Amino acid sequence: MSYVIAVANQKGGVGKTTTSINLAASLAATKRRVLLVDLDAQGNATMGVGVDKNGVTHSCRDVLLEAANIRDVIVQVDTSSLWLLPGNSDMTEAEIKLREVAAGDFSLKSALAEVADQFDYVLLDCPPALSKLTVNALVAADGVLIPMQCEYYALEGLTALMDTVGKIKRVINPRLEIEGLLRTMFDPRNNLSNDVSAQLTQHFGDKVYRTVIPRNVRLAEAPSHGVPVMLYDAASSGAKAYLALAGEVLRRHDGGQLRLSE
Repeated sequence: MSYVIAVANQKGGVGKTTTSINLAASLAATKRRVLLVDLDAQGNATMGVGVDKNGVTHSCRDVLLEAANIRDVIVQVDTSSLWLLPGNSDMTEAEIKLREVAAGDFSLKSALAEVADQFDYVLLDCPPALSKLTVNALVAADGVLIPMQCEYYALEGLTALMDTVGKIKRVINPRLEIEGLLRTMFDPRNNLSNDVSAQLTQHFGDKVYRTVIPRNVRLAEAPSHGVPVMLYDAASSGAKAYLALAGEVLRRHDGGQLRLSE
């Protein structure tokens, strides 16, 4: 059975999509079978792995609204162990129509159940809001990975997200846990970044990943080339950081080693 991770934070610009793409690619590089699900109407995760969001016949919208079977919509990314359930502007329609469906919060969970035996990990790239689509992700997920910048307002946003996760765990999805907090776009020369980082570690302990994602030009450039950073510049600090993060994720779940693909 696959392990489902929702990459979520209602605050925009914290590295959710960057994390979803590059963690998925790094896990795939260790020979794990990975499905990346793009739940954001911007379709950035889709474009970031080289798939034209406007050129797909069906999208995640069709799967959520039961207009298409998930097996027919997912596409393999190149020849790797990475697959994609694409998203685009049609996700806005899904957000609206799911509110009219009696069991709309369970749409994604039901769809993923059909392919649970095909993947080791499923990563859900959530939109930057505590929306119906984000709720779908949290209902379907086993764990929540929270990317966040080490700045003052990030702590305020974290409280709202933790409240939402707690409510969904109590009412709908008792297995849901905080997978981990990931410090992104980190600059160790910034005193505030170091102070917030220390607060996170003090409060959340080992829920804070040891891996820290640095500010890195290559990470910012890779999406424009339609590839994860490890394929754009494997020697960059960003690529090495996400590979290290994949190692942490594997060790937390199965003690796995980084069996890198040839």
